[in-house]
Amino acid sequence: ARPFSVPLQSPAACGPHRYFDSSRLACAPCGAHQRQSAGGSSCVCEPGYRMISGNDGFSVTCEKCPEYMSGVTQDGWNCITCPKGLTLEGKCKCPNNEILVERGIDGVLLDEALCIHCNGSEQSFSASDASGSRCVRCEKTFIHVSKSCDCSSPNILTGGLCFFAQERLPPKGVATVRFAQLGITLTSAWFLKNLQSSAFACWLYSNLTSCQALGNMCVMNMNSLSSSSTDACSLFQYIFIDTARLGIVHSIAYWRQSLPWLYYGDQPGLASQVLEKNNFPTTFSFKGRDKDVKLQFIAASFDAAGKFLKWQSLEGGILQLCPDTETKLNAAYTFGTTYQQSCKISVSKILMDFANPIFYDLFLEYNGDNGQQHLWAVPVLNLNLQYNEKFVNQGNNMNNWLLTRRFFLVDTLSGKETDLGKPPRVIRIASEIKISIRLVSHAQRGIISPPLMSIAYTDVLVQNPETQSVMVSFSVSYEMNQSEAQIQTDIALGVLGGLAVLWSLLKTAGWKRRAGSSIIDLQTVFKFLLFYAGDLANVFFIITVGTGIYWLVFFKAQQFVSVLLPLPSQEEHFVTYIACAFSLKALQFLQLLVSQLTIDVFFIDWERPKGKVLKAVEGEGVIKSAAAPVSIWRTYFIANEWNEIQTVRKINPLFQVLAVLFFLEVVGFSNLALMDASSSLTRSSESYVAPWSRILRFGVSAALWIVIAILQVIFFSVFYERFFEDKISQFVDLCCVSNISVFLLSHNCFGYYIHGRSVHGHADTNMEEMNMNLKREAENLCSQRGLLPNTDGQTFQISISRKMRLHYDWIHETLTRKRGPARLLNSSANTFEQSTRAYNTMNKFLSSFIDHVHKEMDYIVKDKLLLERILGMEFMEPIEKSIFYNDEGHSFSDVFYYGNETTLLIFDILFFSVVDLASQSFVLAAILTYLQQEIFRFIRNTLGQKNLASKTLVDERFLI
Repeated sequence: ARPFSVPLQSPAACGPHRYFDSSRLACAPCGAHQRQSAGGSSCVCEPGYRMISGNDGFSVTCEKCPEYMSGVTQDGWNCITCPKGLTLEGKCKCPNNEILVERGIDGVLLDEALCIHCNGSEQSFSASDASGSRCVRCEKTFIHVSKSCDCSSPNILTGGLCFFAQERLPPKGVATVRFAQLGITLTSAWFLKNLQSSAFACWLYSNLTSCQALGNMCVMNMNSLSSSSTDACSLFQYIFIDTARLGIVHSIAYWRQSLPWLYYGDQPGLASQVLEKNNFPTTFSFKGRDKDVKLQFIAASFDAAGKFLKWQSLEGGILQLCPDTETKLNAAYTFGTTYQQSCKISVSKILMDFANPIFYDLFLEYNGDNGQQHLWAVPVLNLNLQYNEKFVNQGNNMNNWLLTRRFFLVDTLSGKETDLGKPPRVIRIASEIKISIRLVSHAQRGIISPPLMSIAYTDVLVQNPETQSVMVSFSVSYEMNQSEAQIQTDIALGVLGGLAVLWSLLKTAGWKRRAGSSIIDLQTVFKFLLFYAGDLANVFFIITVGTGIYWLVFFKAQQFVSVLLPLPSQEEHFVTYIACAFSLKALQFLQLLVSQLTIDVFFIDWERPKGKVLKAVEGEGVIKSAAAPVSIWRTYFIANEWNEIQTVRKINPLFQVLAVLFFLEVVGFSNLALMDASSSLTRSSESYVAPWSRILRFGVSAALWIVIAILQVIFFSVFYERFFEDKISQFVDLCCVSNISVFLLSHNCFGYYIHGRSVHGHADTNMEEMNMNLKREAENLCSQRGLLPNTDGQTFQISISRKMRLHYDWIHETLTRKRGPARLLNSSANTFEQSTRAYNTMNKFLSSFIDHVHKEMDYIVKDKLLLERILGMEFMEPIEKSIFYNDEGHSFSDVFYYGNETTLLIFDILFFSVVDLASQSFVLAAILTYLQQEIFRFIRNTLGQKNLASKTLVDERFLI
């Protein structure tokens, strides 16, 4: 393959006798008596040689001039005699104030060049121009001072201007610029040339351009106001103080006649008066006929020399260094729309696009009462303010701020040390610009305080512009005083937190009653802390949900602006509350799992043997009659159903997650979480997308979770469970059909009882007899299912006596023990036989207990008091007799997911919100939420199955 590469050559590398051939992109040799031109892209004749042919610098032919005409004309084509000498290029030269004449008025070349003296006397006052080709009137200060074009001693010549030495002039300025971030101070070529002359001209003649240029140099020096040196700002202040006689502009005390307005004054506390005492004289509304959401920012622009350029609207994007579409740029000045833009921009692009700095005075345009347009000055907070002992433009204390007016975006001028035509050594860039719009407190008609622009500059030492870059940002934020909202939140947190303490104490008292404990020990304190963690999590959840929905409704639905969203920095308390709620709710959830995985449960089989069977006795060779065995399959069946309903919920978790994600991402409810005033669910792909508000994101997502969950609960409870399937109620019916009761202890002395004793006496029968029994029951031809005669009550909350619990534990110990000496059984029996006999013993004991056989461990049935139901505790202590409380519902579901839907739902909402606030992604939050639901459901099922098998002696292989 043939290569297609070429060597890299530049004009600077060609040398003095070669030029850069742009057609070949390579250096080419010049001809005889020729050298490289100033631009490097052509050849010119050497001094003393004239050009006799040439094609725009190419194919040049040179000829030596004769001795008596050693000079070459300015165009290089002719030789001429030079009476006043030659320049280094071999051209004729003339002294100062003389111009060179090589041709007559008719264009005929003279034999000898003439040096004509410019008439510097009165009336003419002329001097040669910069090119030396014509006489022009000399600068007016020369005429004023010396009545000539010469500024001779002792007069002062500076910056091309002439001043009287005996006049009272401002002090000599220091032409240095300090770049504090880099820790260097440079002598600026621009300041060296223009500082003193601008100060003198502004002082003596009130020259408007000079005064503007002096103000610009003060701004380039970061509004220093140094008391130790006479820099640009000190000269400006000197003139400002000494020109009080000239009067002020527009009745603004800080705007002196002929001077630019740079400062608001240096009185302590003035900044707070400027920003808070005077309100902007117009209102803003989001909706209705009077909708007004446009901020008409306009800026007066000046060049570095002080010349006014034009008025510019900010909607053109003049303050945004980052590229963006015009639609998005205009969104920055839509009231209520928080705007953020940041990018990385190369130093080479900055040097190319901002070769000449432009200075701006910012105003906000509005219509007065008479319909005339007015301007409101926008104060500037320069975060790089230097050399000031009284003011520090940082922090939130306005009393320490010094407000300014003029600013720039890029300064590539003050960092040039020697030659203004060379690249700067240091540039200064406005790397962070923020416009803050603050709402007046308790305003109902969209009244704002004067906007504030904050600017932070970055100093860049130019070393390799192509590889160097700077991160710049521009933002518009809308804020209001959030202290009142914070106080109200703290009050709500304090009140509800106190109520949570009382509620937790009641729960702890109820737990102690149910646990059969009479002393306050370490376990009691630990249990109180667990209860309080759950209740405090609910308090944080209520406050955060209320806060999120409050801002969502009142900010998005308001017509006249009355509230503005908290800034990201003001959302920290809110995020902390969510984190606390999630942490505490996770602790409560784990405690709930542990308690559900350690419950005591036993299935009481009421079935009695039907007759007797003949059975051979092993080792004795005889046949004896024995009771017919009772089938264990009914118990296995009930245990399997119990196992299946452990993680049944009142909602469908997968549908819940998918529905929330659908409404957020597909329908567009996520757009309500943007920091703008629009309540639309759709956004144009070309429109600006405001930043997310974490409060609104939580408010929208939490509201959707709650609404969809409530709708699901209503659907399942009102329609699905009534007309299709109610697994909890069906389980109770199944127990009765199977002739199996469930004895459940969730606490040491408290639990639940499901009375499943068949009204037909037995359930281990064939299909024909089973159908006949069900038909008889449907036709009310048999007794009712309730525990008490002539009642239907099958579910109870039970509070058992300590004697009953001790007897239960005595039997249960053998049921769960693997090795060790037997108390009930023969020590020679194997483990399986011990467990089997313990199961039969427990079944016999509990069935006899229900039948009131044990008079010393009897029970009574009663209704709970209303207050007992509300508080979730029992007032009576079962000392001699246990107490069965009628349960009209199915409160035994408290040991399942089903009875703890509120806790599970709040945990899911908080988990979803924490993931979303960390990742800013609803999709990721939905995926992780579903995964954690499945993980915990798997843990609950697996460990709950093991607990069920160990407590009831049901083989785990039958639990499918």
